[in-house]
Amino acid sequence: MPPKAESKALDTKADTKAADAAKTAAVAKQRNLDDAISSITKSYGEGAIMRLGVATALRSIEVIPTTALALDLALGVGGVPRGRVIEIFGPESSGKTTLMLHIIANAQKAGGLAAFIDAEHALDPAYAKKLGVNLDDLLVSQPDSGEEALTICETLARSNALDVIVIDSVAALVP
Repeated sequence: MPPKAESKALDTKADTKAADAAKTAAVAKQRNLDDAISSITKSYGEGAIMRLGVATALRSIEVIPTTALALDLALGVGGVPRGRVIEIFGPESSGKTTLMLHIIANAQKAGGLAAFIDAEHALDPAYAKKLGVNLDDLLVSQPDSGEEALTICETLARSNALDVIVIDSVAALVP
């Protein structure tokens, strides 16, 4: 019987060593993650990365309604989140531009400002007006290249003055 007792003692020591090694590895992982989060926050500002379950991360999300009730409900927050990059994807003539014009109109009705970067050179002002867009307050750019369109978009985004910036369309940015 003594060999069994000795074997149990060895197993307990091995288990303790394994548990200690796992704890040490977990602490090292957490420290590395904290360093990465700190670096991202330092480079890109507060809120660039956060734990979703933390109360500050679950703050109320400002939205701009799309005017499509089913879509607003499906998005789960009542519209498109303000301050986020949103891509509307679909086949040609599926209503992507119409949806974006509705979003612009709703942003303007709430006192917001919008820009439309018309890379396709196809914006119809009369149609936009029928959808409720205030043409006098809409900034429009018809860039000659994708690079110019993205530079204009970046400059407008960095101004923090606009509620909506539309690029119509991503496909038109590629030569």
